[in-house]
Amino acid sequence: MDERLVRELYDASYRRLVGRLTAFTGSRAEAEDVVQEAFVRALAHARTLARTESPEAWLLTVALNVARSRWRRMRRMAGFLPELVPDDHPDLSPDRVALLAALRRLPAAQREAIALHHLADLPVEQVAAALGVPTGTVKARLSRGRAALAVLLADAPQEVHHD
Repeated sequence: MDERLVRELYDASYRRLVGRLTAFTGSRAEAEDVVQEAFVRALAHARTLARTESPEAWLLTVALNVARSRWRRMRRMAGFLPELVPDDHPDLSPDRVALLAALRRLPAAQREAIALHHLADLPVEQVAAALGVPTGTVKARLSRGRAALAVLLADAPQEVHHD
């Protein structure tokens, strides 16, 4: 029965979670990995998951924590942040590549808030719950992050479109 619940949740939520985590990590492959890890953990904690008010929110929080743990481990081992914008992005528009490059330059707390709220379309309250901070903190991070992005994107080279 517990495995059936996780399977139904997987069918209903996997794509949405990967989309949200892609915005957070900047990489679809990384997002798929952390979401899959969240579902593995869901299988191990299926009874807890069944008792939560929002199983998808539980999975999102687990996936975010897995992504953060990976970033911390990578920084410790290699001394650098994960690359949010790989060199080759044939499936992304130049505007999206510029946005991801600008996001990479933000402090992690601002990047997380921006990605979850604006790119993953989560309301401020859900972002706060996922990040484990008050809503006022999320609002401040969003405000500072948007201001920083405006400056970074204004400095980005603009593509000229010829019709």
